[in-house]
Amino acid sequence: MDILSQSEILYLIFIMIITAIPAGFAAGLFGIGGGLITVPILFYIFSASGIEPSYLMHLAVGTSFGIIIPTSIVSVMTHHQHKAVDFKIVRGYGIFVAIGVILGTILAASLKTKPLILFFTIVVYILAFYLLFLKEKEENLDVNMSLSARIIAGIVSGFVSAPMGIGGAVMNVPILKFFGYPINKAIGSAAAIGFIIALFGAVGFLISGSYLNAKLPLSIGFFNIPAFLIFFPITAFMARLGAKASHRINKKRMTKYFGLFLVVIGTRFLYEYFSL
Repeated sequence: MDILSQSEILYLIFIMIITAIPAGFAAGLFGIGGGLITVPILFYIFSASGIEPSYLMHLAVGTSFGIIIPTSIVSVMTHHQHKAVDFKIVRGYGIFVAIGVILGTILAASLKTKPLILFFTIVVYILAFYLLFLKEKEENLDVNMSLSARIIAGIVSGFVSAPMGIGGAVMNVPILKFFGYPINKAIGSAAAIGFIIALFGAVGFLISGSYLNAKLPLSIGFFNIPAFLIFFPITAFMARLGAKASHRINKKRMTKYFGLFLVVIGTRFLYEYFSL
């Protein structure tokens, strides 16, 4: 590992701080974990720091999951204050998400990145256009998510989230919306599900990194301590602000905003796909 100068270290810290602000706000606003923003930045920072190239993505993903844990807790608490978290679906659906995360974490090292990115991009675009062209109904919808739907959607969302270091809300918010949840409750519940994903993902990458004896600087397994300590206070604070803001926005408009957000995410991953 190359030894960085003081100015280089300060620059990387500055990048982390600047990144943590929008990542945290988006986490609260949309119920996401923020990994879609933090993973590429952490990858860049660890690469610039001279980290072993073969473990760069592992470290970025594992650290991202660690950051998502406290961020999602703050987000969920704020959404819960607005009665926008359905803990019943979190329990009944979250167990299958956890299974998907475990499977995805186990296979993360052997999965080929490019096909996974293409699959993720296609799914995100489909969900984005579903939300953008969805015709909202004024009356309350009956929430009906069968056991088979919970099993399939839960395992798939958890499996896809694990290798990417994300909280899974880019998939779970549209899924919950499809099964009858209003957008605010879908976002709040997805944030709680994101906590489950982050917890199992962080533990999985921490254990796998220790098992592989990665011995990365200032890290435990695939979890970097300095990056976590810089990111999480800022993302947690901003997540609270984002969650509060989500409940001041018109529900129809919020649905369209989330759809546009997914278009941006899908486009970024499509660019990553063609760049590989």
